[in-house]
Amino acid sequence: MALVASACSSSGSGSAVTVNWWHISTTDPAKTVFQSIADAYHTAHPNVTIKITILENEAFKTKLATELQAGNVPDLFQSWGGGIMAAQADAGMLKDITSDIASWKDTINPGALGIYAYKGKQYGVPWDMGMIGVWYNKALFKTAGISAPPATWDDFLADVGKLKTAGITPLAIAGKDMWPSMHLWTYLVLRIGGKAALDGMVQSKNWNTDACTKAGAEVVKLNALTPYQDGFEGATYDNEAALVGNAKAAMEVMGQWAPVVEAADSTSKTGIGADLGWFPFPTVTGGAGLATDGVGGGNGVAVGKNASPEAIDFLKFMMQTNNANAINAANIGLSPVLGTEATVTDANLKLVLAGRATATNMQLYLDQATSPAMGTAINEATIALFDGKSDPAKVCKAITDAAAAQ
Repeated sequence: MALVASACSSSGSGSAVTVNWWHISTTDPAKTVFQSIADAYHTAHPNVTIKITILENEAFKTKLATELQAGNVPDLFQSWGGGIMAAQADAGMLKDITSDIASWKDTINPGALGIYAYKGKQYGVPWDMGMIGVWYNKALFKTAGISAPPATWDDFLADVGKLKTAGITPLAIAGKDMWPSMHLWTYLVLRIGGKAALDGMVQSKNWNTDACTKAGAEVVKLNALTPYQDGFEGATYDNEAALVGNAKAAMEVMGQWAPVVEAADSTSKTGIGADLGWFPFPTVTGGAGLATDGVGGGNGVAVGKNASPEAIDFLKFMMQTNNANAINAANIGLSPVLGTEATVTDANLKLVLAGRATATNMQLYLDQATSPAMGTAINEATIALFDGKSDPAKVCKAITDAAAAQ
């Protein structure tokens, strides 16, 4: 693990300040990296204590919503940007940090930084930016007679059949948490309709389109192959990651954080090692979407309305090159800090980084790009399709009805 940078100045003579930081990195090495960054800052600024609260993803969302309703906002907290951040800004819960970061914002990839901007104002910064793809077990593919990752959706479905024939669970998904399968559905909408069509659905609030229903029809084809693990309807993301990490499932559709979580949730705590591979989501024959269109995003930090200058200074410190390199070297993310790309050494994460670099368009996760209520509606509508409790037309109508109610 790369050493964390030392803070460049000391403010030990100031009055005592506590910065409350909530993040969702519940496992190592991320926990240790973030704690080390906080400790290094405190060493150079003895009057500033970075108080870290770590929450599991879904628990974080629930607790944050409760606290925001009560007007209690952490100084710094996990954010994916997009529509949910915009709603928080509209509610007066966030601090405009546009002028505060003016001197160092150009050190960050502008596309990634833009996800944390709203109406021309900056409300947070990203520490990670990547894209969703398919993580797979090379050894299980070989056992099933699959010589190379599928490039098309038809090939993907064929490979699912080969894995089933070999007695291997093809695809792990977290039905209880909903959002993992939503990403798969989003990719199908994007591959079939293209970015312009997907943007049109979000902006017009009309999801009763050919791209939406055809994407659902492809999920129905996938469902017919019974590709998911037993009991997937009640599975959490940690359950999903553990299945891949323990070589009990061949694939998951997930973001750049997948290898670390798979390893942490595996019985061995090391995952499947060199057997792990990555490939971009397959194209759909006849679809308008490009192979280089991506679904992605990352992780960042939003700044609460009452955050102190010290909290923002800590963010600046976190974005220093050495700290960004530490994040890359630990394989916990793909830093958007310019000039740090060389410290991504993991072969699979290099593939993700290359995908990020060559992406024609990048669609932010739909449950983050839209409002909180819409994100919930999209997740609930799409998981019902995977559960076999809905159909393609009903999914599109449910999302359209939810959008109309906004």
